[in-house]
Amino acid sequence: MQTSFTLAQLADPQIEEAERILRKCVHCGFCTATCPTYVLLGDELDGPRGRITLIKAMLETTRPPTPKVVTHIDRCLSCLSCMTTCPSGVDYRRLVDRARAHIDDNFHRPWAETMLRGLLAMVLPRPSLFRAALLASRLLPDAVARLLPGRLAGLAAMAPARVPAPSTVGQPQTHGAQKLRRLRVVLMPGCAQQVLAPAINEATVRVLTRHGCEVVVARGGGCCGALVHHLGQEGVARDAARRNVAAWSTELDNGGLDAIVINASGCGTTVKDYGSLLKDDPQWAAAAARVAGLARDVSEILVDLDIEPDGTAGELSVAYHSACSLQHGQNVHEEPRRVLAAAGFTVCEIAEGHLCCGSAGTYNLLQPDISERLLARKLANVERCEADVIATGNIGCMVQLTR
Repeated sequence: MQTSFTLAQLADPQIEEAERILRKCVHCGFCTATCPTYVLLGDELDGPRGRITLIKAMLETTRPPTPKVVTHIDRCLSCLSCMTTCPSGVDYRRLVDRARAHIDDNFHRPWAETMLRGLLAMVLPRPSLFRAALLASRLLPDAVARLLPGRLAGLAAMAPARVPAPSTVGQPQTHGAQKLRRLRVVLMPGCAQQVLAPAINEATVRVLTRHGCEVVVARGGGCCGALVHHLGQEGVARDAARRNVAAWSTELDNGGLDAIVINASGCGTTVKDYGSLLKDDPQWAAAAARVAGLARDVSEILVDLDIEPDGTAGELSVAYHSACSLQHGQNVHEEPRRVLAAAGFTVCEIAEGHLCCGSAGTYNLLQPDISERLLARKLANVERCEADVIATGNIGCMVQLTR
């Protein structure tokens, strides 16, 4: 793709990187076939090729983004399916992140949209605040609905019927290996996940320690930054990354680490990208790259630990939903399937497994209509498996698939 950035614009490292990415795109259109929004809407501007054209024009001009451009960028799920099928190696993820940050800096959204995004960025990354919000939604649903009109009420509607009790597993501590130690790992406890499904962390610690891992939950860690990054708040996302890099680097220096284990693939995709996120920060770049190199999805660790079935699988069949952040964002495909099979389950492949379920972080709140259509399509494909249970490696997908 031909670009026309000025020399002054190219002096900005962010623009210079965007230009390099744009120039790789040859407009072949392979990406449109696997883009969920293009498959649903059939609009060129709601596919990666069209969005790339919009992003190019938006970054080249000195004028604020138009509502039309913002609409089509907002409809992107960041599922990254387009990157899996792109033959030219276009780093669409980096490009759409830059576009969102540019929009956040230069576009004034309607007050309701601004309020919704602000609430999401404030509440979801903070477990105590998120828990309080969920409890309020359960105890005072009518009052919350009146306070949160329109799409804002969707945040309250997503509250589970019962908010699980807090778990101490995600608190800073060390869980010793139950037999000869093979690995020393840090577990990232997550933010929304430890509120919505704390049993995930508990199960992760049990299975890792049972197979010879010392599991550390580091003091000072927190949200990975994915949620605010997808909302265009690039600076806030970098601050979150620095906090985690600092916390995990302390463990690296004090006792050494074999891996940083992440059991929510949306978080894992972001942590594995910390090296790129902080590459222009001379104080943090090296440490961030070191941390990113140690990040592993829990399935990547388990396949190397020779899983010992505990007999609970029985003859259950599992429909495995591969989260976009895992298959497209991390290029992790076979490891979860191998773990399930090793545990004794029969794994069923879901048709159109490359298409997003419509969760995509906060997408189901920001774009509910498209999200619902994607969910209906995914559930129809899941039903064809006639499986006993559905398994997935991302809390957002779990919430979406059980709504």
